[in-house]
Amino acid sequence: MVDHADGENVNQVVDNGKGFDDTPGFELPLLLFGAFRTLIDRLHARLAEEGHPGLRPAYGFAMQAIGTHGATASDIGRRLGVSKQAAGKTVDRLLALGYAERTDDPGDARRKLVRLTPHGRAALARSAVVFDELRAEWAAVLGAERVREIETALRSVVPAETAFRLDATSWLGGS
Repeated sequence: MVDHADGENVNQVVDNGKGFDDTPGFELPLLLFGAFRTLIDRLHARLAEEGHPGLRPAYGFAMQAIGTHGATASDIGRRLGVSKQAAGKTVDRLLALGYAERTDDPGDARRKLVRLTPHGRAALARSAVVFDELRAEWAAVLGAERVREIETALRSVVPAETAFRLDATSWLGGS
């Protein structure tokens, strides 16, 4: 993939021979993203086999944004980095699939909260178990100590305030 700007090639996904160990810099984010995609895709394949065939990655982010106490559509949109309307569309899908429900806000009768249903909480609980199993699979291949070292190394370069951000869907252009 090559983009041209001011007569120069930019964003080249080719080996330019620069960098330490002759590894081009663009490989690191691609490998990290590939690892992320591999884990998420395997998680959703397992969840589909276990009774959650309609659950998509964006829905998992939204369910995390809803949290244990519920949230308004505006709150969900803000946490995901998407518009209230985009959050509302995702919430509507979660409602249709039975993962969430709308309830009155006990603190403000004018507001509606989105809360996870028992089905939604069960899906999140199951995804936590599957993530632990996938991590164990990585440990079986790479070694437990190496997996811990990778996690520690990533914690040292990823700012704490962005380590667990939920707004990946907006960053990647989805809703």
